[in-house]
Amino acid sequence: MRKIDIHEIIDNARFNRFHWMVMLWCALLLIFDGYDLFIYGVVLPVIMKEWGLTPLQAGALGSYALFGMMFGALAFGSLADKIGRKKGIAICFALFSGATILNGFASNPTEFGIFRFLAGLGCGGLMPNAVALMNEYAPKRLRSTLVAIMFSGYSLGGMLSAGVGIYMLPRFGWESMFFAAAIPLLLLPVILYYLPESIGFLVRQGRSEQARALLKRLDPNSDVRADDVLEAVDAKGNSVSVLELFREGRGVRTLAIWVAFFCCLLMVYALSSWLPKLMANAGYSLGSSLSFLLALNFGGMFGAILGGWLGDRFNLTKVMIVFFVAAAVSISLLGVNSPMPVLYLLIFIAGATTIGTQILLYAGAAQLYGLSIRSTGLGWASGIGRNGAIVGPLLGGALMGINLPLQLNFMAFAIPGAIAALAMTVFVINGKRHSVPTAPLAAQA
Repeated sequence: MRKIDIHEIIDNARFNRFHWMVMLWCALLLIFDGYDLFIYGVVLPVIMKEWGLTPLQAGALGSYALFGMMFGALAFGSLADKIGRKKGIAICFALFSGATILNGFASNPTEFGIFRFLAGLGCGGLMPNAVALMNEYAPKRLRSTLVAIMFSGYSLGGMLSAGVGIYMLPRFGWESMFFAAAIPLLLLPVILYYLPESIGFLVRQGRSEQARALLKRLDPNSDVRADDVLEAVDAKGNSVSVLELFREGRGVRTLAIWVAFFCCLLMVYALSSWLPKLMANAGYSLGSSLSFLLALNFGGMFGAILGGWLGDRFNLTKVMIVFFVAAAVSISLLGVNSPMPVLYLLIFIAGATTIGTQILLYAGAAQLYGLSIRSTGLGWASGIGRNGAIVGPLLGGALMGINLPLQLNFMAFAIPGAIAALAMTVFVINGKRHSVPTAPLAAQA
């Protein structure tokens, strides 16, 4: 009887059709998640006019979903370490899709805010679980790249939201944007049929036969026999206490990555909520303003894939530092009167280095924490980061309410980029003190 460490097989497996399947299904989940998250920025100019909202009221309304995401990330991240990634994903997906459909029936800001909060609960819980699942199936040499490609579905969802808005808003009204969420809800049974459970979770639950079957699909050449005992070496029982995130030299890096999440999500949601409105106020048409949102998300997708590729070849954390500096510079330049091609380029770079870096942060956090606390670690990082996401729309509303010049609005959105770069520099320095000679991330647990 042999003892087999499942992570050795997963880490060294050759990329095959099974990996493609996991990545594509997780990406599809995040396409729908991204659609739901960016939908508010698309409909904001219309509902502000219809309901007579002030900029501050609109900013607060945009934050309801983000409050929900904060609680959802904290609750469902820890819950999935107990009930499994697949069940956690199913609950979150059904919750945010159902609540988004109900949003289309809202007749006033209060109803709208309640449904957005419920949708946020599901969106916030889905992200860390999808990232954890992809991370647990990805070969070690491709881990950052595959997580980044999978998470680029989030940007595709944002692009889809802007594209659908350009067509649907003038013809069918803002409500139609939310009714479209019925489509992903109908696909949920198919997604759950094909989406596998985490092999590590199956081993912890004693479901060895299912784990062996998945290992054979993941690596058909692996020599796993029926009488082998499967082990997940980094799984330490069922402890999911948040205190585990600060043990074994991870404390400073946990705090640093929380600060980076906060700042990054502040920039992402400040831009996604207010970019169309700011550009409309600057004299651009609604269609042009939404096309800026398309450029932002296209940049996010490009930045995530480029950053993941660079992270697997160099150092993921140092790549994020460079991206954060580029974010601060590009966002601060958005308020300068530039020719249209330059403006689109700056928005593209801003998307690449904010939305793209958010995705890299998930990949980095997934590598920092072991299997038994991975969803908890991702959930808490995402949950703390959601405070930044909440502040972003509120900050945009407050700045617009006091009628600041356009350039000062964007400079305020850029400051968190510099702070995040400093936080990740601390991450690198502390990682060298507790270094383990593995992986492209400065310090893996």
